[in-house]
Amino acid sequence: MAVTGSEMNKGITGINVTPLIDVLLVLLIIFMVIVPVTSHGLSSSIPQPAKKGAQEEARAVVVQVVAAPNGEIGYLINQRPFAKAEIEGQLAETFASRQQKVMFVKADASVQYATVAEIIDMGHRASVDTIGLLTPRLERHQ
Repeated sequence: MAVTGSEMNKGITGINVTPLIDVLLVLLIIFMVIVPVTSHGLSSSIPQPAKKGAQEEARAVVVQVVAAPNGEIGYLINQRPFAKAEIEGQLAETFASRQQKVMFVKADASVQYATVAEIIDMGHRASVDTIGLLTPRLERHQ
């Protein structure tokens, strides 16, 4: 099918998209270069060797939440019993002179998480930087 002269004079009425595609490709390359490629991951702390002369800091602070058979909750800080109202003050006193403010929370399986969360909040209010949770599996490895 041949094109006659009268059809050629009408011209193409559609838009020429070739330059538009070229512009879009250039913009795509520019945005790919501009956007920084950063990796996002979880922050973690690497254990550091103990410094000489820091014997009092060598002992980790472990707050235990234990459930008695009668349903009452007991609180221990490094195996010493404390009332719930005394915990925050004792933690603040303990960590006032320490550089590394790390504490661990260990709770019985029957203790509700809300109770453990209260202890974590008390630790934050006592200016503890890092709070870890001890589980039975972690204790077996130590």
